[in-house]
This record gives sequence, C-alpha cells and structure tokens, in this order.
Amino acid sequence: MKRIGILGGTFNPPHIGHLIIANEIKYALDLDEVRLIPTASPPHKAADKDVTAHQRLRMVELATEGAEGLMASSVEVEKGGVSYSYDTISALKEMEPEADFFFIIGADMVDLLPTWHKIDELVQLVTFIGVNRPGSLGETPYPVKFVSIPEIDLSSTFLRARLAEGGTVKFLTPPNVESFIREEGLYGSSAVEN
Repeated sequence: MKRIGILGGTFNPPHIGHLIIANEIKYALDLDEVRLIPTASPPHKAADKDVTAHQRLRMVELATEGAEGLMASSVEVEKGGVSYSYDTISALKEMEPEADFFFIIGADMVDLLPTWHKIDELVQLVTFIGVNRPGSLGETPYPVKFVSIPEIDLSSTFLRARLAEGGTVKFLTPPNVESFIREEGLYGSSAVEN
C-alpha cells in the first residue's frame, strides 16, 4: 500500500522550511512520497490578490524540482475556490483508494483542528502528523501523531517582507524559486538578484 504524505498550505512563497518539514516526515515515517499542495483559496487566510494560485503552484513545482520523493500537486488549484482539506482528501481517496494518507500540519494548525471543516469526518480518512512550531502548543482532542523535526523559525511572511524591502532571500528559498519571484516581480521584488 502506497504511503503518501500531504503538506498543504498557501506556499506564498515556498521556502526551505516547507522542504525540511516534507523531507523529514518522508524519512521519519518511511513514506513513498510527500505531495505539497498549494491551496486555491485558503479557508483560514485572506487570499493574496497580488500572487495567483498558479504562480504559487509554479513556485512549489520549482521548489520540489530534484527533491527525491517530494512533488507539487495541482489538485486544489485545478479545482479552484475555497480549499477545504476534507474535500481534497475525499477526492484523493476516491482516486487512490488503496493509498494511506498522512496529513502533515504544524502545531499551530493542530491547535485549530476543532475549527476545521468536517474535522470529525476528516480524521477518519487520514493520519494527522503534527510537527513542532515555535510558539504553538500543539494541543487538540483529535488524534495526532507528533514527529520531532529540526525547528526553523522561517515563514513566508518573513520572505515577503524581506523581498519587499529589497533584501536577500538567498538560502531561504531555492534559487530557482527566487529567480521566478524576481522575474515575475512578486512581493515588490526587483529583477536584480541580491
């Protein structure tokens, strides 16, 4: 039976923290692959109107290039609209009924699980894997298996701010992602690499 990790998010932009989480969980749980799934429109955050879902998907595709066992999935971007995890996992289970899905979430999202759409049904479809995040408790009444990974206090918010002020993001996101960001002029970045 195929063992598939799912790491959802806005990936606005993707950074090395996302790749470290996906890779660490892949090896810790001996998964066949981990799919990074950019949301079309996240239910917990306001959508960024300056960056399209397709641009975020492209950045995830670039970030996972050459990363063995890590891949981008367009399932939510292709569907469009608000991306509820229950709907996405239900669709994946229908397409791949023999696969076991491991839904990777940060401790901050673990705290919010009671607010998730159809959470009682969702916990029947996946094994939730929680990863530590600075400042989050990771407490929930729902079943979550925690895996300790190296902590890196890095966020997409930090990268956007750094790019907007004209600073460097070298080593914080893969070089091909940075090149795409600068070519597209995303986040107020300039075309000149720092």
